Amino acid sequence: MNKDYNKISPKAAISAEMVKTLAQKEIQIPSDIPHGDMPGDKIEIGESHIAKAKTVFPKLLEELSKVTTSNPYGRAVITVCGGSGVGKSEIASLLSYMLEQSGIGSYTMSGDNYPHRIPMYNDAERLHTFRQSGIRGMVDGGAMNAENYKIVKNYQELNDDANADHVKEYPWFASYLDAGKKGLDAYLGTPNETDFDEVDSILAAFKDGADKLWLKRMGRDESTLWYDEVDMTDKQVLIIEWTHGNTDFMKEVDIPVLLNSTPQETLEHRRSRARDGKVDSPFTMMVLELEQNKLMAQAHKAKIIVSKQGEIISYDDYKKLMGL
Repeated sequence: MNKDYNKISPKAAISAEMVKTLAQKEIQIPSDIPHGDMPGDKIEIGESHIAKAKTVFPKLLEELSKVTTSNPYGRAVITVCGGSGVGKSEIASLLSYMLEQSGIGSYTMSGDNYPHRIPMYNDAERLHTFRQSGIRGMVDGGAMNAENYKIVKNYQELNDDANADHVKEYPWFASYLDAGKKGLDAYLGTPNETDFDEVDSILAAFKDGADKLWLKRMGRDESTLWYDEVDMTDKQVLIIEWTHGNTDFMKEVDIPVLLNSTPQETLEHRRSRARDGKVDSPFTMMVLELEQNKLMAQAHKAKIIVSKQGEIISYDDYKKLMGL
């Protein structure tokens, strides 16, 4: 889709001298700044986000200096990744704004525009994958019979079939739960769920000097799915905010930035934001756990790791924090 494009004129790389100068520059952040391109996405930037972005920015400039020197068009691709509620959209928007204010053109795109299915259908596919795998697991584990199926079906109707507490009463239920979780893991954050090839082709075109890119927009229903042609003439940096920004299924990312949150911190955040006092369903918690496991497995590739408290930490410190 992005193969037929004109190329920009080569841009100057971000030099070490520029890094030194820009790192000392005080950038004022207004209350309303541009944000990513996910339709209907709402972000609320707070003081903690601003503080975190300002901590990351000097280190990011250093990494950009290395990358833009080796790209003939002086370009680089950054991803801001992390789990639920860690502030990916806010931090990506802030970093993009700070780059723009420093004279380095930047655009923020959302990876959430690139699943194969719109959110409603993708959520349904996740649940279907878990349940289909779980039922098959009961067969393979010798637990399938009319009585057990009736119990599972009842839990499914209650949306409680991902609840591990049921194993205490029904030990055979582990065959359903374990197989369902394994099947779901093989779907989440993989090419089965997301078109990583399309994203990687966009990144490759950007780094190859494309002056324009066709970027996907995905809303909540089938009538809000389209493409915009976006002018990249003055852009040196493309930022992707996305849980899966550090995945092994993409090869064109230069600087992964991991915003870390421990499982406990993620849980506390979601509880604090729960509406009407409702906590997440067992299935949602399973999805979050599997996504967290993938983030941990990919963390060694991150160029910058930021703790929930806003400190830049080493990979060794990250492993200790996460109990690895």
